[in-house]
This record gives sequence, C-alpha cells and structure tokens, in this order.
Amino acid sequence: MISVLMLTYNRETLVPRAIESILGQTLGDFEFIIVDNGSTDRSGAVADAYAARDSRVRVLHRARGSISAGRNTALDAAQGEYVAFIDDDDWAEPDFLEFLLGLIAENDADVAICGAAGRAFDEKLVMTAEQAVTELLWRKRYNAAFPTKLFRRELADGLRFPEGSAYDDIALMYRLLARAGRVAYHGLPKYTFYRHAGNNSAWTTDHRLLTPETLDEYLAAYRTRTEWLCEKFPGSAAAWRYFEWSFILSMVEKITRLGIPGCEGRLADMTEELRRHREAFLSMPQTQEFEREWMEKYIVGLPGCENIGGKRL
Repeated sequence: MISVLMLTYNRETLVPRAIESILGQTLGDFEFIIVDNGSTDRSGAVADAYAARDSRVRVLHRARGSISAGRNTALDAAQGEYVAFIDDDDWAEPDFLEFLLGLIAENDADVAICGAAGRAFDEKLVMTAEQAVTELLWRKRYNAAFPTKLFRRELADGLRFPEGSAYDDIALMYRLLARAGRVAYHGLPKYTFYRHAGNNSAWTTDHRLLTPETLDEYLAAYRTRTEWLCEKFPGSAAAWRYFEWSFILSMVEKITRLGIPGCEGRLADMTEELRRHREAFLSMPQTQEFEREWMEKYIVGLPGCENIGGKRL
C-alpha cells in the first residue's frame, strides 16, 4: 500500500530511532526502502541488520551522491500506491501512516498532510491544488519538507528531485501539489523534525549560518517557482510574485541586521529589485505590516530612493 522512503548518510547513532519508528507503525502494509548514500560509518550496516530481521525493509547501497540523487534512487525503486518520506535523523509517531492514509480515504484526496512537533494545529482543510500551493507558500501550517506528507505515487510520474540542488524540497513540492486533485490536511503532530547543527537546513533556524551559495540557490529556486506557478495558475500570479518578494525582503532584513559576511553583492541586487517593485509590493493585500516596516527601514529609507510628489516612497 505505502512505500516509505529514507536516505541515510553517516547517521549511525540516529538512524535506529528513525527505522524503529517506522517498523512500529500501527499500519503494517508498507515497504521501507532505505538508501545508504555512500556512508563511511555504520549507517548502511545498521540498515542491513534491520532488513535481515524484517522483510518489509529493503536497503539500497549506492556511491556517495547528492541528497537529491539518493532520494531519486529511492523513488525509482518505490512500488507502493502511496509514498511517504522520513529523514534519518527524525522520527514518526506510531500512527503516522495510518493517520495520513485515513485522511486520504476520508476525503478522496491525492495528498495528505499532518502536523509536526512545534508546528501543530488541530484543524482540518480540504484543498484544491492551487489552495494547497498557496498554503505551502505561506509556510504557516506546513512547509516544503517531504516528511509529514503522503501522496499517490503516480503524482510523481515524470518528476524527480533536481540532482544539482542541495534544497530539493523547495524545488519539487509545489509541482507535486499542483498535480493533486484534492489535498487533505489535519495538523495534529504525527512527526518530529530533530533540529541540530548537522541539519541540511540548519541555516533556517540560525540565519548566521547563511552562505552566499545557499542564498543564490534559494533565490534561483524561488524565481523558477514564481515563473512556473504564474504559468500554471495565472489567476494567482500576483500572489506568486508576492511570496518571492517577501522572501527577498526577509533576506535583506536578516543580512543587514545580522551583518552576514560575504552577501554584500547579493544584498545590493535584492535591494534594487525591491526598489523597482516597491509600489506593487506595498499595494498587495498579502503584504504584512512588519513587511511594510521593513520596506521603510531597509529599502525605502536608503539613499537613492526617488521622491515622487514630494514624498519618499
């Protein structure tokens, strides 16, 4: 019924917890595909030991590659009607799979989404694809991470994680949701993201870890996302542009406030882009009050902003 996919790399002390959280699920009709992405510690051996004891576990060993390449290996091997992901440093609640599959059955949905520890809301939503993508971009109820979601495997036909990207979730999740006929969400916490310094996305909780290379990748991914969504859902084009500009503004604020080194050139480019679009951004119904304040402080109030009608914009 379900293919649970997990990539592991040098997490021998953490991966047993993740594996056991899946093997202890209240729903037992699943295959558990673990891809050892060229580990140099005992992560692969640990996975093999579980596979020897439980026929639902299948371990694929491959040479070291990107996270995206490893996930694609797992996705290519999946045979279940539905697909769920878990990260090797996280864990799922015992009814994680049963809960998500129940959401799909109850709502005739193609995708089900639950909450996570620290991001839990006891509320239900049944959404169209466009509504689900909009919620995704708000990042309040759920984000682009593949864990916490169960989706029909056929939705991924022709889609694969971009292998040159270190942040493949943000490049793929919106395209997957955009293919769904219906998306069901119930924000009860059925998954835990373990936050630590070794996380691939550690910079999102400690912005001082932001590097110019990471920023470049995010900016490129968000620009591609805006263009793709404007073509897919043209009626919401203004909203898609807002979300990109909102991200750019948040980066300008963080780089300036924290004095993040190495990002001076990107800061100048982002500031200039926001200057060009400030009137459109400030007139958007999605724009938050704190964003108006940031525009005034970090963009409008800087030297070089024109005066129109005797007023600074």
